[in-house]
Amino acid sequence: MEIIKIAGTEDTPSIHLDLENDILEISGRSLPEDVANFYEPVLTWLDEYSKSPKPKTVFSFKLVYFNTASSKMLLDILMKLEDIHADGHEVLINWFYPEDDEDMEEAGEEYADIVDVPFEKIAYN
Repeated sequence: MEIIKIAGTEDTPSIHLDLENDILEISGRSLPEDVANFYEPVLTWLDEYSKSPKPKTVFSFKLVYFNTASSKMLLDILMKLEDIHADGHEVLINWFYPEDDEDMEEAGEEYADIVDVPFEKIAYN
């Protein structure tokens, strides 16, 4: 599968989807102007990946901020990962959050409650 590597900006997160190196990650700040257009390549990539996923998929979120529109797109991503998990494949979500950021910690907890996928919440400095 093709590698998707999008450098982050002030308003958009870094996205790195690279199966060869086992890197599936979204990090930074997510408040793109056209959120659906920004995340469309990720959702398309996951649709393609779901046809033949690896035995274990680890997807990492390392966001420091996201707006309401982004939260819906993140949920869409998580739902696609849930579908892969429901098809019998091992999936793990790593939700990284700054240890002093209760909002980001709670966001991870809320997502973990919504989707039926193993979630690891990881605080960092």
